[in-house]
Amino acid sequence: MLGSPVLLVLVGIVSVQGGAAVAKGLFDEVSPTGLVWLRLTTSLLVLLAVVRPRLRGRSRADWLVAAGFGLSLATMNWSIYQSFLRIPLGVAVTIEFTGPLLLAVLGSRRARDLVWVALAGLGVALLGLDGRGLSWSGVAFALLAGAAWAAYLLLSARTGRHWEGLDGLVVASGVAVLALTPAMLATGTAALTSTHVLLLGAAVGVLSSVVPYSLELIALRSLTPAVVGVLMSLEPAAAALAGLLLVHERLGVVQCLAIACVVVASAGATRAAAPPADAPAASAVEVPPPAA
Repeated sequence: MLGSPVLLVLVGIVSVQGGAAVAKGLFDEVSPTGLVWLRLTTSLLVLLAVVRPRLRGRSRADWLVAAGFGLSLATMNWSIYQSFLRIPLGVAVTIEFTGPLLLAVLGSRRARDLVWVALAGLGVALLGLDGRGLSWSGVAFALLAGAAWAAYLLLSARTGRHWEGLDGLVVASGVAVLALTPAMLATGTAALTSTHVLLLGAAVGVLSSVVPYSLELIALRSLTPAVVGVLMSLEPAAAALAGLLLVHERLGVVQCLAIACVVVASAGATRAAAPPADAPAASAVEVPPPAA
């Protein structure tokens, strides 16, 4: 059972959202920007421990696509943490999912797949009508995270064509850390001298990036990226559960219904956009990233 690829993906989802909840619990001690910087730095150090990217002989196009990939990674993580600061985890991740969901629908040529857009739109509208615990700035940051996530998915595919194995991801992670460093310094570094914060920040990096990414890579040996994508559609529900259990965020019935709409829409859109069974497998860096 422990070796089940489906179980590996589900454990990765729990790890991602658990890491998000731990991160939110630290916002009284360290800024979201500082925590994202710690998360990305931890991920980069782990990657560098196992991967030595080949940097010599690279073309300008190679560096540009990796830089774009890194900037989308930085924007995605920074904006979703800013959203977590302002609105409940489950709501933020639900809104964030509109980015990859729309991307999946655009990958389908069937008009009937617009039903998934309508269902997701209904979910987001329900969140707006309910209004409890919502901040419009939090919603805006979640939408920005969704757009950055869609860009990440597009650029990950291009990076996989320009860089071998995980080389492109290592370079992109370095770009993301460098891009966030000025903002991290501007928000103050006093909290980052605390051993408590550093250890928990590293734990967030392991839970939110290292563990899920590793498990998804293993799972993709047996599962198609489309199946992994459908399973990852459970992330908004997992985020709501993590928010309830770890940071005591209670959602109303309407908010839960909204999350259910987006989960179903995301799963349906992912299946609709799935390539045929005999299509070539995606490269390792094309794995959808953790949503939070």
